[in-house]
Amino acid sequence: MSISASTPVPAAAAAVQASESSVSAVSWGAIIAGAVAASALTLLMTLLGSGLGLSLVSPTSNDNASAATVAVSAGIWLIIVQWLSSAFGGYLTGRLRTKWSGVHNDEAFFRDSAHGILAWALATLLAFGLLTSSLSSLIGTGVQAAASVTGATASTAVTAAAASGDANGTDSSGPTAYFVDSLLRPADPRTPPAGASAADATQEISRILANGATTGSIPEGDRAYLAQLVAARTGLSEGDANTRVDTVLRSIDEAKQAALEAADTARKASAGAALAGAISMLIGAFCAGIGAVVGGRQRDDDQLYLTR
Repeated sequence: MSISASTPVPAAAAAVQASESSVSAVSWGAIIAGAVAASALTLLMTLLGSGLGLSLVSPTSNDNASAATVAVSAGIWLIIVQWLSSAFGGYLTGRLRTKWSGVHNDEAFFRDSAHGILAWALATLLAFGLLTSSLSSLIGTGVQAAASVTGATASTAVTAAAASGDANGTDSSGPTAYFVDSLLRPADPRTPPAGASAADATQEISRILANGATTGSIPEGDRAYLAQLVAARTGLSEGDANTRVDTVLRSIDEAKQAALEAADTARKASAGAALAGAISMLIGAFCAGIGAVVGGRQRDDDQLYLTR
């Protein structure tokens, strides 16, 4: 059954159309006010937590908490700060928005929660703009550590190669310097070294270690020659020289493994921090929405009380 254009509109429908507002239901003033208040509270409580944390740590005391304890405490404090500031900003947003006349309670609940989430989103953007450098450093720690360890082998090889081309033939600060010194340490410091010159021996051993770092292992021929070179430079017997070479190479492997484990730990910690931060932000949005609903209901209840 079709309705002609001349069919009159029912009175109830006409009343609904007449009551439809042309003004948006979004109260941007209240949202901005709540976001600014939440950002200010976040900054205040962050500075307060930093001050309390620094007051409990002393560089002259050995009874300070471990680094892991400090990191966990700081993370918990930041989560609490975000939840409290989100709830506070949402509450202010709900209290400051204009009263919606003729709106069902369910619609008012939705609008208030939406206002709280919008205030939380704006406050998050503001806080991110203020703390972007700190957050980037925290999240990127694991990535940078993993990348540095991944490139450690190439860096070692390049540094050792550069050291071999120095005019003096030695490098006292390269990554292989300590291990070279360990290999060439004379059995008796009072006995002058014999055999190849110090510069030539240092360069050759650095190149052997650099090649082993690049390929992942030292060939058996290079290992035997390294033992002979150490024996000639230090005055040790061939058996003692082999033992020293094995000990130093084992120390290199242990240092490499420790660096890999540290990088993996940093990666896992950064991943956990990122996931915890994301979950905390979602809970913060929920707190902001609930705070706005509570504030909005109190605002409407107070307005209803005043009109009686």
